[in-house]
Amino acid sequence: MEILRTVAELRAWSRRERKDGGNTIGLVPTMGALHAGHASLIRAAKNSVGFVAVSIFVNPTQFGPNEDFARYPRSFEADCALAQAEGADVVFAPSVDELYPAGAATFVEVSGLSERLDGKSRPGHFRGVATVVSKLLIAVEPDKAFFGQKDAAQVAVLRRMVSDLRLAAEIVVCPIVREADGLALSSRNVYLSAEERAQALTLSRAVRQAEALFASGERRASRFIEAARETFAAVPEIRVDYIALVDWATLEPVEIAAPGSLFAVAAWAGATRLIDNAILG
Repeated sequence: MEILRTVAELRAWSRRERKDGGNTIGLVPTMGALHAGHASLIRAAKNSVGFVAVSIFVNPTQFGPNEDFARYPRSFEADCALAQAEGADVVFAPSVDELYPAGAATFVEVSGLSERLDGKSRPGHFRGVATVVSKLLIAVEPDKAFFGQKDAAQVAVLRRMVSDLRLAAEIVVCPIVREADGLALSSRNVYLSAEERAQALTLSRAVRQAEALFASGERRASRFIEAARETFAAVPEIRVDYIALVDWATLEPVEIAAPGSLFAVAAWAGATRLIDNAILG
């Protein structure tokens, strides 16, 4: 497995592999602190394309001024070991200056979607995500890019960006990977104390409850949201950010659930903000 540091190296690798063997290329964008969820993305990519690039880059433009950029977990050697074990061919680990050269003034913003769900709570977050992912897609020129369903709002933003910019990459969404007790895997789970981790299970309980309501025939958004509020109210230490039932393509609220509707929650366990969701039906 190669470790590449510059866009020029990454682009040359991608074009060489495609030219020499007519191979397809997959990209798994990450911010490092890799876990079993990331491993599942790398495996999905390896099973779908000829060569896989994993990016490891803690993107400063998607963090707000009071967020956790400085303390975001960084474990580069362990990340590379995991990526290699799962079959990655390249790890792309650029410096901030490589992706954001001095004087850079170009950003990508998906209007509308970027202000909904997580974008409403974290102004500018999705502008940073769209910008860095567009840079990666341009650099790698992949056939497919792999993302986890846990970041469902991000997926909606990136799908729109790829469509609007007529980029060639296909966005592939892989299922949420959970701990045995249901907690969705996240690099930020390392912040949680034992007590906070127990409280964090409220998110997955709310999601499972929404799935059960849908399976029982319930379709009213008000009932899904009311049930989730009751679930969160039973654990007062959790601070709810949002509970929403939306159209996954637009992130606009819907009054009646349909197969493919997105039920999403976000909340703080202690100082750690967590998200979870389900695609109903």
